[in-house]
Amino acid sequence: VQLVESGGGLAQPGGSLRLACAASGFAFSIYRMRWYRQGPGKERELVAGIDADGGGLEYADSVKGRFTISRDNAKNTMYLQMNSLNPEDTAIYYCYAARFLKSFRIGNDYWGQGTQVTVSS
Repeated sequence: VQLVESGGGLAQPGGSLRLACAASGFAFSIYRMRWYRQGPGKERELVAGIDADGGGLEYADSVKGRFTISRDNAKNTMYLQMNSLNPEDTAIYYCYAARFLKSFRIGNDYWGQGTQVTVSS
């Protein structure tokens, strides 16, 4: 099982980045996917989530209107389009996969290794 994030890097304030999470080794199309991030000295926090069928979108208040989560089940890949970046978005971004039955997680869950996003002028 692998979740491999890519697309991180350095962006200027107001700029954009697009993260990707490539999945392999499990049935990606039936898993709910999420992006989390952990900034320097901060707790890991949920950024965005998307259901297996592409619905059920959720976003942290801090990124609403700026970030867009999406997925392509044919490519086993999830994306995070990040616009209007600001220094507070600096963090390691992780992708996460899990299955849920109602509000309960079932079976195994998986984490990627993370990709660094730095927003600075």
